[in-house]
Amino acid sequence: MSTTEMGMAPGHRQHNLRKTLGRIAVYVAVIAVAAITFFPIYWMIVCTLQPNEYTLHFPPSLFPQAITFDQFVQIFASHPLGVWLRNSFVIALLTMLICMIFSVMGAYTLSNLRWKGRNLFGLFLLVTQMLPEMLVLIPIYSIYRNLALLNNLSSLAVIDAAFILPICIWILKGVFDTVPSEILDAALVDGCTELSVIWRIVLPLTVPGLVAVAVVAFFFAWNEYLYASILLGKAELMPASVGLSTLKEIGRTPIEQYMAAGLIFSILPILFYLIMQRYIVSGLTAGAVKG
Repeated sequence: MSTTEMGMAPGHRQHNLRKTLGRIAVYVAVIAVAAITFFPIYWMIVCTLQPNEYTLHFPPSLFPQAITFDQFVQIFASHPLGVWLRNSFVIALLTMLICMIFSVMGAYTLSNLRWKGRNLFGLFLLVTQMLPEMLVLIPIYSIYRNLALLNNLSSLAVIDAAFILPICIWILKGVFDTVPSEILDAALVDGCTELSVIWRIVLPLTVPGLVAVAVVAFFFAWNEYLYASILLGKAELMPASVGLSTLKEIGRTPIEQYMAAGLIFSILPILFYLIMQRYIVSGLTAGAVKG
């Protein structure tokens, strides 16, 4: 071995050691963050599956001491959880459809059309996200009451869509920016209208972005509580996000029913996210780098 190779060997070993330690540190950090993130979900499952006396025992056990499904039977027997979930699904689905339609139009307008004030309007959309929802609650309630739009799931979906639409537009704008302008110009030269370009070219090329927008809108409407509790006064129209808050009783908090209802409430969006996860990641990052 030459003198040069002998001098480089210790430095090379130190470099490999630092690289290995850095990789171990990253793995430890990822495991720690994952444990902190998933522990509440795990504890919800444990509290749901075991009788309440084990949950309230101190110190509590990290593993279920007994398995029972009575909590699920009781929550459906004593509360209209199925109706709440149906209402939540209707509101979330309508919100998702409204956001997808208008975010496509808005994103295409900001991304591909040239008009005076475009950048200022796009900035205005972002500024609206700084406006607290509570600030406009009373005016919106007054308008809805005068127009007889209270106690209407579709009306609530319009409000939910209005709050999440700016974010959806900007997500989709980043995706539309990646579509080569030459393709769009060629389609217009061939006689396509703007709507035809959107339907035949832009949308098929940006499916991941559309899925990302759909999931973001669905999640927002599924979890929305403030306007749902104010604009929907009838019990039969109550969504699950509001219905779960009524489980608390005077002098008693049914923890096992809370956990069972919360677990059921979380299943649908979790499954929806797992199915769409691949499209969500690619859709959210599609506009990060434009070649």
